[in-house]
Amino acid sequence: MRYFFWVKKRRKVRRTKKSLNHKKYIEDKESARVFVKSRLENWNLHYKFQYGRVSIRNQRSRWGSCSKKGNLNFNFRIFTLPQHLADYIIVHELCHIGEFNHSKKFWNLVCKTIPNYLEMRKELRKIRIN
Repeated sequence: MRYFFWVKKRRKVRRTKKSLNHKKYIEDKESARVFVKSRLENWNLHYKFQYGRVSIRNQRSRWGSCSKKGNLNFNFRIFTLPQHLADYIIVHELCHIGEFNHSKKFWNLVCKTIPNYLEMRKELRKIRIN
């Protein structure tokens, strides 16, 4: 299948092939999906939460999020992080199913499996998403 998009240049419109970046993004997204699902299943053996859909997205300002319905969203770049940071993000979002806020109860849930989460938060803030 060929992908095309339209480029407007000097009052002329021409058709060009989409860059290889799109293909790379699709491959990275699938790699991230496999990685996140395996790590999520691993961590959920401890928590035993019921979560909904797991989505991999191109989020520009977040590594992950959790909806009120229990759907988990992760940035496709998560699989490029060191595993301890990716695990922290996955556990963080998973714990939002048990406690949908950042209260003391929430951080106690995170602390059960990631006791050094404060260090990881600091390390993660130093990494740019884009």
